[in-house]
Amino acid sequence: MVFDGEAASSLVKELRVSFSSGKTRSYEWRISQVKALLKMMAEREDEIVDALRSDLAKPPLETVVYEIGMFKNSCELVLRELKQWMTPEKAKTSITTFPSSAEIIPEPLGVVLVISAWNYPFLLSLDPVVGAIAAGNAVVLKPSEIAPASSSLLAKLLGEYLDNSSIRVVEGAVDETTALLQQKWDKIFYTGNGKVGRIVMAAAAKHLTPVVLELGGKSPTVVDSNVYLEVLSKAEFVLISLSLSID
Repeated sequence: MVFDGEAASSLVKELRVSFSSGKTRSYEWRISQVKALLKMMAEREDEIVDALRSDLAKPPLETVVYEIGMFKNSCELVLRELKQWMTPEKAKTSITTFPSSAEIIPEPLGVVLVISAWNYPFLLSLDPVVGAIAAGNAVVLKPSEIAPASSSLLAKLLGEYLDNSSIRVVEGAVDETTALLQQKWDKIFYTGNGKVGRIVMAAAAKHLTPVVLELGGKSPTVVDSNVYLEVLSKAEFVLISLSLSID
């Protein structure tokens, strides 16, 4: 089945109907989806490890710690803090409006698009998704086609565990991403490089859509003939691990 502009438009309309029904706004719905994500990570850990080994040759320990473990921490934070995040905050009013009162009420934006990266295909896909769910939005996730096994597994698992009337996955490459970017979203969260980031921002600007661009960069390294590659590769892994822990 071809996913073109017409299919993308139809998808967004379906999600807007679901969002307009108010179901994603409730505390119960948000919590149920986050708990479902935690259940998914626990029950399907082996499949996730296999997908990341297939795509990126990631060692199981790295997958468990940095993809699964860090995402579980995000889910547990939401479960712990969501009720407080949703609570209206009292705001001061001017004496000129006495005896009025005011509140700051957190409101979901609506239907959001998440476009994720290939290097941490589960963590960088699901972290923004759980944030969007916690805020009460309907979500479309577009995983990276450069990690095809992970993309396919994300589509399968989110289809099985989550509420598909409000949370969907679209697989594909440039054509599918282009079709999605032609639509009007209420927010776009993109993780990737600056070149595609410019394309995302230009598409969002046509609809005045707010955008979060989490842009990575290149870290060129010169390796000469005197270097022990086995030692260097282990050191590089440690540096990556430390940088992720600091972030």
